[in-house]
Amino acid sequence: MKARPTVRRARPPKSRMKRRLMGTLVVLGVFFALAGVGAWSLLYRAETAVPAGDSVPLTIEKGSSTAAIGRTLAEAGVIDNANMFRLRARLAEVDGQMKAGDYTFTTGMDYPAVFNKLTTGPQKGFTTVTIPEGFVIEKIAQRLEEQAGIPAQEFLALANDGAPEFAQEHPYLAGAFGDSLEGFLFPKTYRVPEGATARDVISMMLRQFDKEIATIDMSPAVQRGQSLEEIVIIASIIEREASVAKERPKVASVIYNRLAKNMRLEIDATVEYVLPGNRFRLRYKDLEIESPYNTYRNFGITPGPISNPGLASIEAAVRPANTEYIYYVLTSPDGSHTFTSTWAEHQAAREVSREVFGR
Repeated sequence: MKARPTVRRARPPKSRMKRRLMGTLVVLGVFFALAGVGAWSLLYRAETAVPAGDSVPLTIEKGSSTAAIGRTLAEAGVIDNANMFRLRARLAEVDGQMKAGDYTFTTGMDYPAVFNKLTTGPQKGFTTVTIPEGFVIEKIAQRLEEQAGIPAQEFLALANDGAPEFAQEHPYLAGAFGDSLEGFLFPKTYRVPEGATARDVISMMLRQFDKEIATIDMSPAVQRGQSLEEIVIIASIIEREASVAKERPKVASVIYNRLAKNMRLEIDATVEYVLPGNRFRLRYKDLEIESPYNTYRNFGITPGPISNPGLASIEAAVRPANTEYIYYVLTSPDGSHTFTSTWAEHQAAREVSREVFGR
């Protein structure tokens, strides 16, 4: 039996294989191009054409999914694309962290800014309250009640006795006299959020104190062996005594010069601190009251601050003027004092004061 001859099939020319390969590549290219266009459309195409920078009030409903939030924002023109919002939210790990509520957005915002706003939560209303330099705790409490609706008694209870509760975050309060926060509630204009408590405001003021103190080079005080509390006590006295800004370092110099000579400070403001009401001039019997704050009877500085001083007075307490003054007396209606180094000069200045003020 003869073997059948092997039949070999003819191979297509190489040019035909090349054409098939090229065709396949073209088909794949078209497919991926269309897929790319689709992906671009899904992730990058702006869904609403609106001008950027317009204010948009929106409400994010409770329980809204990231997808629902994205659609709401995209339809309002806050963001370009809801699908990109979902993707970026996942990458930023803020899925499920966005808070419901009433917001005011701006059209054309970038995604990180939107995420920050939504995770922070709706902005509450606030009241602007200015606490002037030299206010005591009682006056701060009164102003907060009048302007921000924070009960004065709630504020007073914490400010008068609450130093230990804040001492962990603010160690200098550990030895505050009488556990009072007097002197450390920094005077400034504050934005008090709606619903804030006395504790919230006190925390805000103490943080501001820390921030302001950090700007001062305290090395002169450290070299003198003074604590921060001692500096604040002296600054609080300066704040109550000096009405003219340029006189603060001079008032400070009188305080330090009298302390160095072991003289009583004999400062009216320290007595006024423990007297009810405001008085322009003290009576002689006022100078005899029994109080550790009476510097007409006691040597040294007061046991605690007598006001809440501003930065300029704290700086003056750290860096007093270099003088030999040991007296000063009010001699001008604008609050200016005459500073003197001798008793005779002081008596002459007092006569000027009587002529100006009639007593």
